[in-house]
Amino acid sequence: MESKGCVFNIQKFSTNDGPGIRTTVFLKGCPLHCGWCSNPESQAQKPQILWDLSKCVRCQQCVQTCPQHAVQFDVESGSIRFDFKTCVGCGACVAQCPQEALTLEGEWKDVEDVVAVCLQDRVFYEGSGGGVTLSGGEPMMQPDFAAALLSRLKQEGIATAIETTGYAPSAVFNRLLPDIDLFLFDCKHYDWQKHYEATGVYNDPILQNLKTALQSGKEVIVRIPVIPGVNNQLDDAQGFCELFQTLGVKRINLLPFHQFGERKYDFLNRVYSLHGIPALHEADLEAFRAVFLKNGFDCFF
Repeated sequence: MESKGCVFNIQKFSTNDGPGIRTTVFLKGCPLHCGWCSNPESQAQKPQILWDLSKCVRCQQCVQTCPQHAVQFDVESGSIRFDFKTCVGCGACVAQCPQEALTLEGEWKDVEDVVAVCLQDRVFYEGSGGGVTLSGGEPMMQPDFAAALLSRLKQEGIATAIETTGYAPSAVFNRLLPDIDLFLFDCKHYDWQKHYEATGVYNDPILQNLKTALQSGKEVIVRIPVIPGVNNQLDDAQGFCELFQTLGVKRINLLPFHQFGERKYDFLNRVYSLHGIPALHEADLEAFRAVFLKNGFDCFF
């Protein structure tokens, strides 16, 4: 059983990741590569350096400090370049940066250390009907750690939830299922090929795991990130409805597209493919939502 996991955030007093007041534990690693991802730092399953060029004075302390020689200074562009395949996330460069232009996203933590943080707010969970939510990335990318953490939380009588893409081997999904009270289950697209084009993976295992969760009797809320040019047309809403009716989905949470994570792509020296595309708001999606309501779903923002 894996006692350590790569965690990039533990967010207290969260009210958007399940009912009541919650603590959300964000685990690193995701098998999907959605162009709109608001947490691109979560995709790699190891600690990772983010570079804020607006704070950097090009002193090159990081270049001189890195024991793996994973940091280089590009004279032509005046940019710091990180070789993330070579970087081991030791944080030596972060410690030496005089302007705090570097941050380390991700830290290896023991299960008991994470549980201890979660238990600090037990009184708030009990008073509000809340609990602990595992998020990411994709928590099932770290199955041993997720299983151990969920088991310990259930031993403490804490309600559990998971924010998941559903993209995991069925053996992993079935292993974690007993200790999960609520699934916040993302569905990016109803169409097999379009799902691949948008995320880099096909949705076969996702739909199979969604079916398993629904048949288990667990509480399941399907969440659709509504993305311009990907799945935001009324025909898309109808396509989702037809799929969900065959699976037995009841509740759907629409997540309007936003640009909150755009700047992180600069920090990772990556191109953000949805730059300049306007965010969506609830008012923009009333007709989209109406399709689900007409088809008998409990659909909400």
